Amino acid sequence: MPRAAPSLRWHAGLLMAYVMSVVFLAEQLANPIDYFIQTLQAPAPLGGVIIAMLAATPEAIGATRSAMANRLQRSINISWGSVHSTIGLTVPAMLAISHLTQHKIDLGLDKADNVLLLLTLAVCIVTFASGRTNILQGAVHVVLFGAFIMLIFQG
Repeated sequence: MPRAAPSLRWHAGLLMAYVMSVVFLAEQLANPIDYFIQTLQAPAPLGGVIIAMLAATPEAIGATRSAMANRLQRSINISWGSVHSTIGLTVPAMLAISHLTQHKIDLGLDKADNVLLLLTLAVCIVTFASGRTNILQGAVHVVLFGAFIMLIFQG
């Protein structure tokens, strides 16, 4: 008799366990990261970047291993899945919570950040719509991330 596929409840439970563990880890590291940022007198948004990097580290390791093994398409697919699930889960969850608690959501983007966001989305469309990726497209994404980091420190 063939084995039955795991149920939707099982997968939803695993997803919630993963999300809760990441949230717990982020909560535990929030105070040390804030202290580190205040000690270095670094900009406050750097804390969000550090937490986001922490949450994306498992996928980033897999994507880096794939890229180093010259499997660039697999690397992009892993990265895309990570980003898609983060945006697909986090943003709607935060919007739902803000709606239920009557709190206003503010993304905190100024004009330069809005331009960088739109540019990043345009580059993502080019990268993912082509069906194949190459090193030049990856380099453009790295340059955009560098510009984002510079804007954080610009203040």
